[in-house]
Amino acid sequence: MNFSENDIVEMQTIRNHYDWSKPNDTEKMFTFIRGFCSDKYNPKPETMRALGYARRKHLNQTRKNGDAYIIHPLSMACFAIGLGLTDDELIAVILLHDICEDTDTNVKDLPVNETVRHGVKYMTIKELPGEEKTETKRRYFWSLLEDKNALLCKAIDRYSNLSTMVGVFDIERIKRNIRETDELLMPVLKEAKEVYPELSNELYVLRNILRNLYGNLAIVFGLNIYRGKISNEKLDELVDNYTQKISTSTNETPV
Repeated sequence: MNFSENDIVEMQTIRNHYDWSKPNDTEKMFTFIRGFCSDKYNPKPETMRALGYARRKHLNQTRKNGDAYIIHPLSMACFAIGLGLTDDELIAVILLHDICEDTDTNVKDLPVNETVRHGVKYMTIKELPGEEKTETKRRYFWSLLEDKNALLCKAIDRYSNLSTMVGVFDIERIKRNIRETDELLMPVLKEAKEVYPELSNELYVLRNILRNLYGNLAIVFGLNIYRGKISNEKLDELVDNYTQKISTSTNETPV
């Protein structure tokens, strides 16, 4: 069953009625991440610096649903740690990933090392002069392959955003995000296993949780992708791609 505009408005009303972002929950996430940083046998100095900086830079900013903005990077960081993605520089990139795009901060001014700055740079989308928006998006997503921390961060960022869209964005924007995930992010994550074979397990998990989420959303919003009906042209394309792949490498493990 598809949701109507009225359904979406009702969801928004229900969402706004409740306090979805209690301050003590935010503090619990801060405490959790600070504890993660404070392991004397495996300290996380970049994450610790990023944590305080992100809190200051996102102060008084809110998301479209009214939540304090800092909840977004904090919940992403907690989610990553819960998945076993505990690299210091990765978590720092996650905490800082929206800083340059949403504040007046230059990536060179971030109080972290060059590896973290590099990851934040690739998470920050910028239009080139004369470039169409669709080309900007395509260039942005495929450039994520240049930095593994940005790549993992984007997958977690998209999971977070998809999880909180309903009742906040209008139907067409939700559909655009679902299509973008299917047509841009998922192919990049698939290609990433060739570029970063050491991340094959992590990429497998992220691709599957994303596929389950946006696949279910696609059904709800009546989109003809993933778990919905697939066109003959798309099916032929998938079969051709698969046949070509197994003909060149019979030892590849599907992810």
